[in-house]
Amino acid sequence: MPVYLKEPDDVEKLMQFDKILIIPCRFCPAASCAISKNEPYFEFHRHCLKTAAYESYIETMKAELEAKGVKADVFKSRWLHQFVVCMWTGRRRTKLRKRAENYDALVVLGCEAAVQTIIDSLDTLSIPVIQGMRTEGIMSILPQYQWPGSITLKLNSITPLLHDANGGEPWAHL
Repeated sequence: MPVYLKEPDDVEKLMQFDKILIIPCRFCPAASCAISKNEPYFEFHRHCLKTAAYESYIETMKAELEAKGVKADVFKSRWLHQFVVCMWTGRRRTKLRKRAENYDALVVLGCEAAVQTIIDSLDTLSIPVIQGMRTEGIMSILPQYQWPGSITLKLNSITPLLHDANGGEPWAHL
């Protein structure tokens, strides 16, 4: 049940910071980018478990920030169990907390659960955490295998989520 995330129109709200750490979730945002750009989700023979459309989006965001004078870096994951931010281990959260100390803000490319995971990971650190993509709804998708080793995603439907009038978080924190 992947969440459909929409890319923001601009990065202007991030210009107030000097150093930003971009934290990408590699599941729902990658699927959303692949679907919106009509590109493969995985091409095993070319990119292994990375989604080219999403990697391009991350690099473009980083380049745009740096072109406007904001130092930007990406918090990278090397292991499969670290790809989905909302399921990070305690060790991964500790590593983020130590790295986050060197930045003015954290931009999470993921859903509200990913953002909450990052907030929880910071413990007592007081660093702004910004959701870098907007949650639009839950996707119903049909994965399709294509020779010689690509997986594409066909979007069947998006079940929309309700947002408040100010565009705030759609879910209440319990």
